[in-house]
Amino acid sequence: MPKAEPDAPDRRSLHERIAADLRDEIMGGELPPGASLPSTAQLKARFDASNATVQKALHLLKEEGLAVGRAGAAVTVREHRRRTVRPAASMATGGPGQTYRWLTEAAGRGAQARSTILDVTECVPPADVRAAFGLSRGRTVLRRRQLLLVDDEPAELVTCYYPVEIARGTSLMDRRRIRGGTAALLAALGHPPRRSVDRVSARIPTQEQYQALRLTSSTPVLRTLRIVHSDGERPVEATVMVKAGHLYEVEYEFVPD
Repeated sequence: MPKAEPDAPDRRSLHERIAADLRDEIMGGELPPGASLPSTAQLKARFDASNATVQKALHLLKEEGLAVGRAGAAVTVREHRRRTVRPAASMATGGPGQTYRWLTEAAGRGAQARSTILDVTECVPPADVRAAFGLSRGRTVLRRRQLLLVDDEPAELVTCYYPVEIARGTSLMDRRRIRGGTAALLAALGHPPRRSVDRVSARIPTQEQYQALRLTSSTPVLRTLRIVHSDGERPVEATVMVKAGHLYEVEYEFVPD
């Protein structure tokens, strides 16, 4: 593979580069929700672009759900689109009869959240999940797939995997939501979560992810592989969480020793 030159030109089309810079300002908070984007004239001067090119860039941001506006009116940053995900907070185990923690947090932000179970089945897991469980090629696990929606828009595609010896004969096999979440159920089954490890990567969306999340461009998705360990460091749950990379940021908090 040829080495990248430090001053190599950006080969993306100009409207994609304009959208990329504005997207970064939106995600970074320079252009907060409700703020007006620079005018067409300002963007033309800033990027030495034509009116048509600027409009194509703004159209791209509108398609991605980051901006709203119509011809002849100011384009503004869409409300409630930039969200921060805090894995440590969402890992708290709910008690019996309690709702999912992420549902409660979404409600606290003034949003309406719900989940849709897509399927519950036994299958051969992907290689990284298989490695986490220490399974040989061809071994199956239980897979639970669901789509999380916020304000009726797809927010995250979540696929959970469980060793079959833990899942069989339990409500993990049922195609319905588990009250209080799977962490509470695993604890009740004698496999309390003791340690979790997240691996976060940015990837171009697969066809399934593109369709499920209703994406409109090939901006990367954030993929988190979370391995949950119980007593004796036994892995009891592996979860793959995929969300649109241009709409979310992940916040981790650490306390120095």
